[in-house]
Amino acid sequence: MAGLRLGVNVDHVATVRNARGGLSPDPVRAALLAIEAGADGITAHLREDRRHIRDDDMRRLKASIAKPLNFEMAATEAMLDIALELHPHACCLVPEKRTERTTEGGLDVVNGFKDLKPFVAELVRVGIRVSMFIEPSPEALKASADLGAPVVELHTGAWCDAWARGDKPKAEYEFGRLRAAAVQTQSLGLECHAGHGLDYETARFIAALPQIVELNIGHFLIGEAIFVGLAESVKAMRMAMTEGRAAAERPV
Repeated sequence: MAGLRLGVNVDHVATVRNARGGLSPDPVRAALLAIEAGADGITAHLREDRRHIRDDDMRRLKASIAKPLNFEMAATEAMLDIALELHPHACCLVPEKRTERTTEGGLDVVNGFKDLKPFVAELVRVGIRVSMFIEPSPEALKASADLGAPVVELHTGAWCDAWARGDKPKAEYEFGRLRAAAVQTQSLGLECHAGHGLDYETARFIAALPQIVELNIGHFLIGEAIFVGLAESVKAMRMAMTEGRAAAERPV
């Protein structure tokens, strides 16, 4: 069974900084600390309204970290220009609405196929790995493969929300969708990532899906860091992921 990478999203370090203004806390410092604690890469979402991560943060992250930088972005010409200038390791195309508190679902790659095609093609052309943040549906997976993206990130938000509410039927249904989607990625030749709303418990659980090779987690880790420190929260997440994958590898 393949190893499982952890990408740490540092957006909400910038959220705290921006609430007061000034330079502290610094998301670049957080990224370096997360890597030292065991993160395999750093994710940051440069939103159109710059509500957390800012342009200078992206430049400093690219210049400062030795691990892969995953640039989450909306499929707009302005963001494409920034991505082409920055040239991060990867770009994850995500939906974006100014009215949302956080990303509310996967990118509509089926209805948006025609508009998304040139964005994916241009990023791939310059050697940036493209990931599509999508709902775990057969249609979205097929469209992502047809777009030429080598990676998909499955939106785990609906499952995590149902899990947190204790809605067992809904959680089982949503996890079934995630499991089926993860299996389908193999037949489509897609690398499978997952993220949104994950905590220690849900990360441990989803780590048992062997097709998933990367989890991207941010809000929970930054929240935990208030109580235990960022290094400890990252180490605890790595342990949860390792335990979940190891349990899946044990013979029944």
